[in-house]
Amino acid sequence: MLTTTIGAFPKPDYVPISDWFTNTDGDFTSAYLRELAAVDDAEALLDRATVEVVRAQVDAGIDIPTDGEIRRENYIHYQCRAIRGIDFETLTPARMRGTTDALLPTVTGPVTAGPSPLAEDFRRAQAAVDQPVKITLPGPMTIIDSTANRFYGSDAELAADLARVLDEHIRALADAGCRWIQVDEPVMARKPADALAWGCEQLGRCFEGLGPEVTRVVHVCCGYPSHLDQEGYHKAPASAYLALAEALDDAPIDAVSIEDAHRHNDLAALLPRFARTTVVLGAVAIASSRIEPVDAIRARLAEARDLAPAGVIAAPDCGLGYLGTELALTKLRHLAEAAHQL
Repeated sequence: MLTTTIGAFPKPDYVPISDWFTNTDGDFTSAYLRELAAVDDAEALLDRATVEVVRAQVDAGIDIPTDGEIRRENYIHYQCRAIRGIDFETLTPARMRGTTDALLPTVTGPVTAGPSPLAEDFRRAQAAVDQPVKITLPGPMTIIDSTANRFYGSDAELAADLARVLDEHIRALADAGCRWIQVDEPVMARKPADALAWGCEQLGRCFEGLGPEVTRVVHVCCGYPSHLDQEGYHKAPASAYLALAEALDDAPIDAVSIEDAHRHNDLAALLPRFARTTVVLGAVAIASSRIEPVDAIRARLAEARDLAPAGVIAAPDCGLGYLGTELALTKLRHLAEAAHQL
């Protein structure tokens, strides 16, 4: 069984960029450029860190690593900086995911594609290893929930323009040689009605024009805590995956990534609904310091494999930023050992 990671990997200590795992004041935006400007030769430092974390994933047994999102202040706003019409000077107080108050970039005009850094990010990461590197970017619903819309009359209208922008950036990634591209849409689990009404349609439009050589992935998780080992934090309802499964299976994607380690799904009810779509199953938790035993991971993956018509890829639930490097690598080694036994 193949293994992959989802997105974020813990930044090495020498990387000066704070992110959602380390910034606690709600201003994820202003700090980014200030922190980069304070570093001599930031590009060389970030190149070094990217190579380090990509190779660390592969050394731990991961078949399809990510670039670790080392260059990003978070997985959403880094990409939004490449979208014209999203103003990073005008920050608006708003609530994300219905739970978190933050100062967010503001949509002040029509969104169009600016130059995206992702193709170059991919080239740098891919040069470090022989395994295919996956690159992630946020989807329309997640961008909308992570910015303040002061221009468009409806979220659906904004989503349609965002899908066109993201399609342009994704096609540039594919032209650079990236063969695993993942759109992150955790907000689908928070707002399944909107996902069914227009979100899944716009997700499909993000991937228009790609050939069959590209594996198109969507990641839908149910939410991060505020800190490692937090108990009882607010997550999207467990029923969200059941509500979304058929629509995602009908979308023009190849794989859907869901979490299962933190909160087990009813696999017998859920996985057969993905009749044609590979399931990337979260098999180690990213919000808990508990290390899952190899035997337990293997048993859960084997159960999922027997229920998923189009197959299973093993992964963590989501990004690994809260875990720290050593704990993250230990979990990845256990994940890889379990998956490669199947």
